[in-house]
Amino acid sequence: MPDSVINLYSDTQTQPSAEMRQAMANAAVGDEQRGLDPTVTALQEEVAELLGKEEAVFLPSGSMCNQIAVRLHIRPLGDEMYLHRLAHPITAEAGGAAVLSGAMVMPLEGGGGMFEGEALRARMRDPSDSHEPRSRLVMVEQTTNLGGGRVWPTAKIAEVLEVAREFGLRTHLDGARLLNATVASGESAASYAAGFETAWIDFSKGLGAPVGACLAGSAELIAEARRYKQMLGGSMRQAGIVAAGARYALQHNVERLAEDHANARFLAEGLAELDGVHIDPTTVETNIVIFDVADPRTLHDNLAAAGVEMSLLEGRVRAVTHLDVDRAGVERALTAVRNALA
Repeated sequence: MPDSVINLYSDTQTQPSAEMRQAMANAAVGDEQRGLDPTVTALQEEVAELLGKEEAVFLPSGSMCNQIAVRLHIRPLGDEMYLHRLAHPITAEAGGAAVLSGAMVMPLEGGGGMFEGEALRARMRDPSDSHEPRSRLVMVEQTTNLGGGRVWPTAKIAEVLEVAREFGLRTHLDGARLLNATVASGESAASYAAGFETAWIDFSKGLGAPVGACLAGSAELIAEARRYKQMLGGSMRQAGIVAAGARYALQHNVERLAEDHANARFLAEGLAELDGVHIDPTTVETNIVIFDVADPRTLHDNLAAAGVEMSLLEGRVRAVTHLDVDRAGVERALTAVRNALA
């Protein structure tokens, strides 16, 4: 194994920089559970303004943001939620929506992790039919994770939200990589979140902080979210230490996401030139690169032996660029793929 590893497994693998660590060490702190941590309070206010919502609540993880949001919107009375079949609550949250909220889950199909408004309309239940679940919640993931880091166009989101309004659905935006979408598209985070009752952003992915996410919504919804935060064990004490890392990330690491996007496109274009690799580089819009090879497991294992970490999903290979992998690292990864295939 080489001395250094090019870690393209995920953008969750980032290490806090020396400057971020210093900001965390210097953070003013207090009892977050009592609302007395000034750094947490400042972060929550900043995120609420960023997303155009009344209030926000700091949580340990994005999965908790999703699960609390589902609990806010879903009643354990046969309510059904609609989301893409590759969305995070289906693939990576341990069935939490069923266990914690009693939710029926209706997976929708669509290219790149996105679905059409008409696909949602086609799955709506008849509210007068006592045999069926109740249509209740629709969730959009921006950007799409296992869909390849694709950016939902505002027009497509508008179509989904129009159907949601027509059928009285609640709406939630999974914004784990929302700021990747804003940097790639030029749209504001608030404009993407505008039609959703709840929305959140993550700090421990491309933004490079070690911990945390913030869920935003109306004052009434966030007050209820704080109750679920306590119930699920998410309330903390002197959490300003980790919130300071998140604030530093918001202040310094947003615009630089464009570098990750450029590196991802460079990687995709290089992969497309290799015999045995199947990928369309024009579909790489942000920092996620998913490609096909004849034997993904063998390629994955050979890359790991060469010091390049990627991940496997549904018979495909995924690489995610981030602030800890520069252009030289991407070039090394390409060389490793070329050698492994040869």
